[in-house]
Amino acid sequence: MALFNKKKRIQYLGFDDFWFVVIGILIISIITNYLFNNPSERTSTALVLIGWGSSLFFTICDWLILRSILIFLRIKYPDFKDDLKRIIFLFFAIISVTLLVDFLGGFLTAKTFTLLGYNSTHKTILKVILPILLIIIMTMAIYEAVYYYIRLKKSIREEEQSKQIMIQAQLDTLRNQAQPHFLFNSLNTLRDIIDQDAKEDAKGFVDNLSDVYRFILESGNTNLISLQKELKFAKAYIHIQSERFGDNLKIKWNIPPDKQTALIVPMSLQLLIENAIKHNVVSKSKPLVINVETTNDYLIVRNTIRTKSTKVASTKIGLQNIKKRYSLISEKLPIIKNDGNEFIVSLPLLKVNLTKSYANTNH
Repeated sequence: MALFNKKKRIQYLGFDDFWFVVIGILIISIITNYLFNNPSERTSTALVLIGWGSSLFFTICDWLILRSILIFLRIKYPDFKDDLKRIIFLFFAIISVTLLVDFLGGFLTAKTFTLLGYNSTHKTILKVILPILLIIIMTMAIYEAVYYYIRLKKSIREEEQSKQIMIQAQLDTLRNQAQPHFLFNSLNTLRDIIDQDAKEDAKGFVDNLSDVYRFILESGNTNLISLQKELKFAKAYIHIQSERFGDNLKIKWNIPPDKQTALIVPMSLQLLIENAIKHNVVSKSKPLVINVETTNDYLIVRNTIRTKSTKVASTKIGLQNIKKRYSLISEKLPIIKNDGNEFIVSLPLLKVNLTKSYANTNH
C-alpha cells in the first residue's frame, strides 16, 4: 500500500507525503470539528473529544479515499496530454466523496451524541460543508502541483540528456572526421618524399608519423584538451613536416606558460598549421612563416598568403570541422580573417566552467 511504502509514495505522488498527510489530517479534523459542532456540544472535555474524534475519523476517510482515487487516476492517465481529463475526474470524485462521507459523518455524530444522552443539534448543511470542500480541493491541488512540477523537471532532464547524447554523437563524428583528414594530407606528404627518391627520409617520416598517431589515439576520446598537450602534438607534427621542408618552414611560438592550462579543441592547432602548409608555397625563396601566439583568451595562428599556382586535392573539412566542434562545446567560436595578405584564425581558449554541460574533457 502506497501509504506505508515510502518508495511507492514517491513513485505515485512525486514526493514522500507522510508528514503532509499526518499534519493535514490533524488540521482539517480540527477545522471540521469547529465548523460542524455547536458550542452546546463543547461544554465538557468528553464532548470535545467525541466531536473531534468523529471529525478525525471522517477526515481520515476523506483523505485516504481521495488519495487512493488520485493514485488510481495517475496510473490510468500518466501523460501530460491526459492532465485535464484526470483533473476533471478528480474534481468530481472530491465532491462526491466529501458529500457522502461528511453527510454520513454528521448523521452518525448526531446519533452518537443522542445515544450518550445529549440532545444534539449537530447538522451537516451545505453552507458548513462548502469550506470543508474548498479545503480538500486545495489539498488535492497541492498534490497535483507537486506532481506536475516533478514530472516537468523529469521531462526537462530527459530532454537535456537526449540532447547531450545527440551532441556527443556529433562531436564524435567530427573528431573522427579530423583523423582521416590528417592521414590524407600526411600520405600526400609521404608521396612527395618518395617522389624525391629520399628513402631514408621516407622511413624517418613513417616513424614520426606513427608517434603522432599514438598521440591521436591517446587523446582521441576527449572533446577538449589542454593547450599544453595540443602544442606538444602540433610540434610533433611540425617535426614531421620539417623532414620535407627543412628551414623553408618556420614556426614562431609566443605562448606564455600561464595560458597553457587553458582548453582547446583537439587537433585544431595542428589542422590550421596543416592547412597553411597545404595551400601556400613553401620554398627557399618564399619560406612559409607561421606565427602562433596568444592574445587575451584566444590562440592566434597567422601566416602570409602565398597561394600555390597548382591546386591540391582538398577534403574541405578542416576549418568547418573546427568551427562545428567549437559551436557544440562553447558559445565562443573561432574567428577567421582573410584580408588577401594574411590569413588569421583565432581559436578561443576555454575554461571548464565556461563550456556547455556536455563539453567534459572525458568522453
